[in-house]
Amino acid sequence: MAEHFHLNTPLLESVSMSRQVGTTVYLKMENSQPSGSFKIRGVGHLCQQLATRSRGVVCSSGGNAGMAAAYVAKKMGLPATIVVPSSTPQLVVRRLQDQGAAVRIVGKVWDDANAEALRLAETEGLTFVPPFDHPLLWEGHASLVAEAAASLGPGGKPGAVLLSVGGGGLLCGVIQGLKDAGWTDVPVIAMETVGADCLNAAIKAGKVVTLHDITSEAKCLGAKTVCQRAFEHSQSGEPTIISELVTDREALQAVLTFLDEERVLVEMACGAALAAVYSGLIARLQSQGRLPAPLRPLLVVVCGGSSINMEQLSILRQKLQA
Repeated sequence: MAEHFHLNTPLLESVSMSRQVGTTVYLKMENSQPSGSFKIRGVGHLCQQLATRSRGVVCSSGGNAGMAAAYVAKKMGLPATIVVPSSTPQLVVRRLQDQGAAVRIVGKVWDDANAEALRLAETEGLTFVPPFDHPLLWEGHASLVAEAAASLGPGGKPGAVLLSVGGGGLLCGVIQGLKDAGWTDVPVIAMETVGADCLNAAIKAGKVVTLHDITSEAKCLGAKTVCQRAFEHSQSGEPTIISELVTDREALQAVLTFLDEERVLVEMACGAALAAVYSGLIARLQSQGRLPAPLRPLLVVVCGGSSINMEQLSILRQKLQA
């Protein structure tokens, strides 16, 4: 079996983003992973550790973790059952089925699908693949920082890392990677959209809270409760986590600008991170003294995503730009 299922993705310098931010911007292109997003790092690692003698895997996912689980299961010769909420675009369901997975549609939001996936794991003896809340996932995601550190070389420590937060799995993995690299003094800018802001809500409340509903169109950020470990990291101050929100409209505009300037189509969840650059948030954080000015290079995790195509993009434009 392959040593791991993920690719060492390109680290590209963005000239237009660098001009906008006033420092070098490096893009970690996780959209080029075989499953379309960074999720394959953690999911692949977890399945290699837990599922080698399994009867099959089950995963609850609004898209990207499910795509990764389906891809990895296929490579391992295991059956995969993916449970998704009804908010999942048909395009994602089709892509999951193309990977050979059995797809079940249960409930309105991810939490409903997750409850069903846990039940199936219990009753059918399947290996449960959580989308974001497991130490093996974080260990796998940490490889992203190790690769960036190797590409940037000694003395290439970034001034900040910019990423999107859904349930907090990528955040936990990146923080583990920063610790492994000895970069705990590098702040992490954790972006969410209004209406899918479970980390920001927890930080404001001083405890993990559950959102009433996901009202954002960035459905792949749509966990109602952030994982406990991500919240703990936000409180520890090592590294500093700067939690910020953008609107759906700003996230969509970032997706469109990124498509224009970098010729890459990513989903709204990824647009939340990109919007920090395009909406002027980085400069605002600098003026508030929350980020240093001048800033060392900015490392942006382009998390990718499988729930977007031109048709889906035009639907989002009709909804949000009306």
